[in-house]
Order: sequence, then structure tokens, then C-alpha cells
Amino acid sequence: MSRRGRARTGWFFASPALLVIATVTVFSVLFSLLLSFADVRLEYGGFRILSLTGDHYAAVLSSPEWRHALVFTFGFTAVTVFLELVLGTAAALVLERLGAARGWVLAVLLLPWALINVVAAQLWGYLFNGTYGGLTWLFEQLLGHQPDILGQPASAMGAMVVVDVWKTTPFVAIVVLAGLMLIPGDVYEAAEIDGAGAWTTFWKVTLPQLRPIMAIAVLFRILQAFGIFDLPFVLTQGGPGTATESLAILGYKTLFQNLDIGRGAAVATTTAVIVIGCCLLFLRVFRTQADEGGRA
Repeated sequence: MSRRGRARTGWFFASPALLVIATVTVFSVLFSLLLSFADVRLEYGGFRILSLTGDHYAAVLSSPEWRHALVFTFGFTAVTVFLELVLGTAAALVLERLGAARGWVLAVLLLPWALINVVAAQLWGYLFNGTYGGLTWLFEQLLGHQPDILGQPASAMGAMVVVDVWKTTPFVAIVVLAGLMLIPGDVYEAAEIDGAGAWTTFWKVTLPQLRPIMAIAVLFRILQAFGIFDLPFVLTQGGPGTATESLAILGYKTLFQNLDIGRGAAVATTTAVIVIGCCLLFLRVFRTQADEGGRA
């Protein structure tokens, strides 16, 4: 069979999956984009689009609630992704040096990641509870008073970071471990012959080899962290006040609680545009660094 014939066969077998993706994803995105420009009136049994307007975006971009949600989401994403990358890399380096016990340690490490996000958030919600929470009791024994962890803005943000890092660090560790297993041993042998120490070997040999796989891990984590919804929804409902209100929570409240369809769709669209822009910027920076490393 010719190359063109194989390509046609491949497209034929892939067409059902592509049709489902186009129906479920592409149509939903385009319809949401249409609603973000629409003046929508709710009626019995549905809604009706009256006209098209750009007022929703003007209202969203000038809203202090949107700006606060944007700052919180950016901050949450930056802090959690950085901590997960550092801790996940450290865990992967330890796992690489384990022998027969690696399988057991991996199984234990993957337990937090395997939990459904809502279940994990509910579990930590019990621990943070101001009345009977285990962590609240522990802090009371250590500090002499009972803190309201989820009732104060700073501690609520910190609690969300702790839960997300606890749950998602195993994912980063597994990805980085896969990259470590692919590094050829002769690279380390050459570094040892040159007299490089452990620290120098990590910075000059291991880390450059891990950059592509770490970039993939960071990219996935940016996509997940920027769209965070279930964690703040279960733990704090975006509170106290709006302290932990992410862009996804803001869009949910605008669309489903306030029933402002056009503005809610505008929040979702601006979030998607920002995520895409951040990912493209990250990939461009990574590609530039990779090219410079290759020329060096």
C-alpha cells in the first residue's frame, strides 16, 4: 500500500473519534464563544439570543471580582506548579536509586494522585474542619488555640496549596522518573571521569537531559492548575469572601448562580485565552532555551 493509501486508511479509522471530538469539544467551544457575545434572555423552557454585543467582555475585564480571581488563579498556579516540580523531581531522584522497594514506594506515592479530586478535597476538608478536624486539634495542641484554617483568607489559600501539592506531586514525580530512566548511563560515566561531583552532575548533566520531560509535566500542570474548580468548590466555596475564588469558580457563580449566561461565557472564554497564551509563551521560552543549549 502506498503512503497516500495508508494515510487515507488512517483518516478513515480515526474519523469516528474525530467526529466525536468535533461534536463534543469544537461545537461546545464555538457555542460558548457565541454566547459570550450574545445578549441572552432566559425564558420558560430555555433561552433566546436577542442580539450580539461586546459589553460582556467590557464588564468582565473591568470587574474587580474578575481581577481578584485572575490574581488568585495566577498565584495559585505559580506556587503549586513550582512546589510540585521541585518536590516531584526530588522524589523521582530518590525513587531512581531505590532497588526492590521501588514498586511498593511507587504504589504508596500514587495513592493521593489516584484519588478523585472531590474525594481528596472532602478528606482534607474533614482534617481542616474548625470543630472536629484533626489538623485543627494538632494546631491547638501546638499553638494553644484553635485556628479556623478555612475561615481566614491566608490560611485558606495555604490549605489549598497544601492539598494540591499533596495530590499532584506524585504525577510530576512519575513523569520525571520516566525521564531519568531514559538518560543513558554513559553520560554519568563521562561526568564521573571528568571529576564532576553529585551536585555538578545534577545541574550540568541530569537537569539538561530532563528539560523536555519537565516541560511536559509543567505544561500539564499549568493547564490543570489554572482551571482549578473542584478543590476550592469543595473546601471553601471560593471563600472566605472571595479569597479563594478562582476564575473557574467565578465563571460558575456568574453562569449558574446569577444566571448571567453571556457574562459567564465571557469569563470562560477569557480564561481559555489566557491559558492558551501562557502555554504558548512557556513553549516558546522552552524552545528558545533548548535551541541555545543545543548550540552550546
